[in-house]
Amino acid sequence: MRNILVTGGSGYIGSHTVRELLKNGFNALVLDNFRYGNRDILENVLRVPYVVGQIGDKKLLDLILSGNHPINKGKEIDAIIHFAAYIDVNESWEDPAKYYNNNFIETFNLLETILSPNHKRINANKTNNLIPIVFSSSCATYGIPKENEIPISENIPQNPINPYGRSKLMTEQILSDFFKAYGLSSVSLRYFNAAGADPNSDLGENRKLETHLIPLTLDALSGNKEYINIYGNDYPTPDGTCIRDYIHITDLAKAHVKALDFISNSGGCKFYNLGTGKGYSVREVIEVAKKITGLELVVNETLRRDGDPPILVASSEKAYKELKWKPIYSDIETIIKHAWLWHKFKNNL
Repeated sequence: MRNILVTGGSGYIGSHTVRELLKNGFNALVLDNFRYGNRDILENVLRVPYVVGQIGDKKLLDLILSGNHPINKGKEIDAIIHFAAYIDVNESWEDPAKYYNNNFIETFNLLETILSPNHKRINANKTNNLIPIVFSSSCATYGIPKENEIPISENIPQNPINPYGRSKLMTEQILSDFFKAYGLSSVSLRYFNAAGADPNSDLGENRKLETHLIPLTLDALSGNKEYINIYGNDYPTPDGTCIRDYIHITDLAKAHVKALDFISNSGGCKFYNLGTGKGYSVREVIEVAKKITGLELVVNETLRRDGDPPILVASSEKAYKELKWKPIYSDIETIIKHAWLWHKFKNNL
């Protein structure tokens, strides 16, 4: 298993995973429409081939998977890592059609294309098999867990409370059905809060419309924003603000390589949480960022956002045991330090 198609590979998590694939001797080909991704990262930082297109374009996928596209001529795709998705929870409420079309319908077209007899592969056990897929899922599939369900294991009920989370869960359910009916092997990775940047500082979080706490805080600290919002200070937590499990982007990327190795050797349909098992409140994250940067910022405390769970902390014991994966950069200080180094590099500070 050497030739890997990475959908959405120019995005935050996708680009870091492409780097890990290259480090581990894989050939990566990116499929991206660049609506939110960054072409410059692929051309000048990672230097990997890419195809511009939609993940649900079956004719294009047929060419790529069979190795008949001019970009990967003669190189059949051995496995897929599927990132391409819209991820803004608030936007998913405002425009659910956009999310169901891209995250669900386009993904369904991708999975249906894999089923073609033209795309059978020989797996590690020397038996005919379909091209396996590693799917970028989310802890949003759990919804709001009960207090006695934290840390969150893979065994608790999944009750997503927004279109984004539902679109991810629907894909997980399709993957389960497709394994039972057709033998399509998959690993779904349920991320908690991806954060940080590559320790080399040349790759990090660079969204056109940023919604995540750490980069927004760093923007406010460096003067690119007037203030940082805290949405709700009356949650049932020690300081009244939401608690989240932040996982370093490099650790997250490494988990995808582990998942590829696992699915190549074992097959099946698996689901794993990816987190550190440690929770930090919004207020704690802001204070650590202030300490690391030595800068001050204006904090605006406002009303809760609808649907924000008080606490989301992962149990990743299943991934530790079965994928042989464990986070290296698990403390919030290191995560924010790496994010700050990238922030300064990106903004020439």
